[in-house]
Amino acid sequence: MKKVAIVYWSGTGNTQAMAEEAAKSAQAAGADATLFTASAFSASRLDEFDAIGFGCPAMGAEVLEESEFEPLFAECEPKLKGKKIALFGSYDWGDGEWMRLWNERCETAGAVLAAGSVIANNAPDAAALASCRILGAALAAA
Repeated sequence: MKKVAIVYWSGTGNTQAMAEEAAKSAQAAGADATLFTASAFSASRLDEFDAIGFGCPAMGAEVLEESEFEPLFAECEPKLKGKKIALFGSYDWGDGEWMRLWNERCETAGAVLAAGSVIANNAPDAAALASCRILGAALAAA
């Protein structure tokens, strides 16, 4: 059974809803999936999991949340080479630049993207939630 971590930060609950959907889908696909807030996870735990979903909304000028999530992700980044991951998050303005930049960071770090990234404008709609289910199933299969 694959072990999957879904690690997220959410200020409004939108990214949390996406994380919960991905975790349920990974579990339904047969994985042992665990949901973590950014503050409850650390880079030292990366090796415990076969795949990791990272979720963070766009903040400020389309950047990752800076007080909890960015420091955690920066700590994880050097350990992502060969790791199967997927990215998701919500935004309220802009055009998704934060997700494109985040994908580039992951590819540069050598991570293997198990699924296409999922973004939602504000609260995830039915299409975004369906994409989160695909993301979760992809992590379970990774």
